[in-house]
Amino acid sequence: MSAPKVLVVLTSHDKLGDIGKPTGCPNSPHPYDVLHSASVSLTVASPSGGRSAVDPSSIDAAKDDAISINFLKSEATKPLFESTRPLSDFVGNPSAIAPYSAIFFPGGHGPMFDLSVSLESQQLVREFWDAGKVVAAVCHGPAALVNVELKDGSKLLQGHKVTGFTNEEEEQVGLTKAMPFLLEDKLKEAIGTEGGFEKADAPWGEKVVVDAGGRLITGQNPASAKGVGEAILRIITARV
Repeated sequence: MSAPKVLVVLTSHDKLGDIGKPTGCPNSPHPYDVLHSASVSLTVASPSGGRSAVDPSSIDAAKDDAISINFLKSEATKPLFESTRPLSDFVGNPSAIAPYSAIFFPGGHGPMFDLSVSLESQQLVREFWDAGKVVAAVCHGPAALVNVELKDGSKLLQGHKVTGFTNEEEEQVGLTKAMPFLLEDKLKEAIGTEGGFEKADAPWGEKVVVDAGGRLITGQNPASAKGVGEAILRIITARV
């Protein structure tokens, strides 16, 4: 029996709007640790391919976290960020996505700028969904899902329960005005009246939402990243 595979999609965007603050893709160490420890095979892609920047603020925030420190210092994980594959390698290519059980969008503010509007990313999510695979995202990663439409023209998230980085959390990090939109607002818009945006009882609390029979997994913030990794692992291994 072959090990399950997950396609991880990172941002190619490395600056925050007009303020020029460096950004990138945090929230990867704990899901990586969960999945890699269970022998799940990971392939990393991004809109442009090549290097995907790591958010400097996430490095500072994780300075006391052993898993994050090991992840950032390990020679084995460097290729994950330095040599991502372009999304064009997978879009419109059923044989390329066939080996994968899930697609996963980690967080960072970058996805708010590129993955949210990338037509290639949207098509790839739709192809995974149409193939019955798992779609997962955490923190700002759900930005990649807000504009995805299905073949019938409906929103992917319509009628579902989801979570993501909240307006209150964005305000607390002082980046509300730097964002092209507020993720919580866009998620609520995509969900519509029949779904539901869920969040932890307090900002920065862990919240993981699993919906659509396990096919849609979202996490609210960095504290939810490990839980999202665990949910992905639980569901894809049950399907093998």
